[in-house]
Amino acid sequence: MKRHGMLNSSITKVLADLGHTDTIVVADAGLPVPGHVHKIDLSLREGVPSFLDVVHVLREEMAVENVTAAEEIHQNEQVHQGLQTLFNKVEYLPHESLKAEVKHARAVIRTGEITPYANCILHAGVTF
Repeated sequence: MKRHGMLNSSITKVLADLGHTDTIVVADAGLPVPGHVHKIDLSLREGVPSFLDVVHVLREEMAVENVTAAEEIHQNEQVHQGLQTLFNKVEYLPHESLKAEVKHARAVIRTGEITPYANCILHAGVTF
C-alpha cells in the first residue's frame, strides 16, 4: 500500500502514463463523457467529492502546464475563484468547445459536483 499521495489506483495509473501536452478532464457530475474516453467516477453523492477538492489533489500530483475552463465558469463564482487560486493562469473557451475537447482527453475524472460549469481540462507539463 502507498504511504503518501494519491491513493486512487486508476488516477495514479493515468497520471503516470501522461506525456507532455496530454490532457485529463475534471468534471462535474453532469458532463457527458464519450464512450471511448476512460472515465474514473469518484462521485459518491451530490457534492462529494467536490470539484475543487479533486483539482487540488491533482495539482499536487501532476505537472500541470495549462488549465482550460469554460467561459461560463464565471457564473459559478465559488468554483471560478477556487480554480484561479489553485492556478496562476486559466484559459477560457466556450462551454460547447470545452465539451468537444473532452473526446481528446486521456481520462475524465467525474466528481460529485452539482454546480454549473465546474469542469476543467488539465494539460500535462513536464518536470524538467
